[in-house]
Amino acid sequence: MRILIMGSGGVGGVFGARLARGGADVIFVARGAHLAAMRKSGLRIEGGADPIALPEANATDDPATAGRVDMILFAVKLGDTESAARMLLPCIGPETGLISFQNGVRKDDMLRPIVGDAALVGGTSYVSAAITAPGVITQTGTMQGLAFGEFDGRRSKRVEDFHEACLAGGIQSEISPDINLVIWEKFAFLASVAGTTTSMRAPVGAIRENPMTRQFLQDLMQEIVDVGRARGVTFAPDFVEKRMSFADTLPASMIASMYHDLQSGKPLELRWLNGSVVDLGAETGVPTPLNRAVRDILILHAKGRMSV
Repeated sequence: MRILIMGSGGVGGVFGARLARGGADVIFVARGAHLAAMRKSGLRIEGGADPIALPEANATDDPATAGRVDMILFAVKLGDTESAARMLLPCIGPETGLISFQNGVRKDDMLRPIVGDAALVGGTSYVSAAITAPGVITQTGTMQGLAFGEFDGRRSKRVEDFHEACLAGGIQSEISPDINLVIWEKFAFLASVAGTTTSMRAPVGAIRENPMTRQFLQDLMQEIVDVGRARGVTFAPDFVEKRMSFADTLPASMIASMYHDLQSGKPLELRWLNGSVVDLGAETGVPTPLNRAVRDILILHAKGRMSV
């Protein structure tokens, strides 16, 4: 299976390396020093339960050179979605699938006008990883997995073939019959953890141990679930309680990628996380005062490091 990784950072790099190790023909799209290092020395995945060293990596900065592929893993920052999607048009054939493993619940709506409905496959990823040096990605914790599926629930050949490639690479993966629900479930948890760790400048361990900040995290998540339910998403009745229990199992030092970006002075995905909750809540008449607070607290940093 020919698989293009559009965005070879934490998510794309980790899962692309596993797919390549499993025998898939993987093309990594990267840029700058990271691309140069991959071309020279391959790609290393450090940390986690299963470190990987790929001595050679097929890497490029121009996806058009790859030609038609079977599946595209789309993992660029949300602010780069439209420009990156246009670069992929030469790679998309009638049967090509494109799975966005970006954050948020608006990602596929952003892609649809560019790549079309037929190419889109729903998906979510579960991993905490980041580039720590050119050609090196470090994973925090042992969690790693993918969920994906056609939006109409059918088990297509391209989805089944990709699932087999994931299993061959040691990726914990599942084909979901209701991928929209899965996307919203991840969004509710991610936006809550991102909103709290970034606005409070604290790791998840400290937040869950303090009664007041723990309650804030829980209430922030409940707002997102309320918005989703108003839009027809069938969250389980005990979803928030179970997600809070899951938060108790995470490494105490874990922070969301949005907090990493804040620390690095990079643009934040605030608009598509807590900002989206506020916008979608306004559309459906659901109050979202806590997500609005997070958005407003962080808005001055949304475009990157402030110059004062």
